[in-house]
Amino acid sequence: MSQIDIPSIILLALAGLGLISGNSTVTIAMVVLLLLRVTKLDSLFPWIEKYGLTIGIIILTIGVMAPIASGKYTLETMLSSFMNWKSLLGIAIGIFVSYLGGRGAFLMSQSPTIVAGLLIGTVIGVALFRGVPVGPLIAAGLLSIIIGKGG
Repeated sequence: MSQIDIPSIILLALAGLGLISGNSTVTIAMVVLLLLRVTKLDSLFPWIEKYGLTIGIIILTIGVMAPIASGKYTLETMLSSFMNWKSLLGIAIGIFVSYLGGRGAFLMSQSPTIVAGLLIGTVIGVALFRGVPVGPLIAAGLLSIIIGKGG
């Protein structure tokens, strides 16, 4: 009798959740990870675990900064954000969320047992509530404040 490959079943279930919810981000991510497992390229997982988040943040930052690079947002537009209360609130929230992300990264590196719960919550949030998968760092940051651990 052959052994059941539990990680592959979990990845298939999460890919199915992505399909059912119509969220291609979750589906594609789970299928890529599943393909790495079945093609015996799972030796890449430690590298992905170590650098994947950094690469993802770099790509996300490029996407967020592209309007500045393309000239869509001028210096005048950016300076005028300091004259509008909604933009000032956006700046404050951006600072707070970045702070949470930093605390979250620290907590995730120090408490790997928490990571599974954060990941499950993030996948559910992405798949069912049309979220984006930046949640683990922010969630970990909030959790670090609640449980009193942080960098």
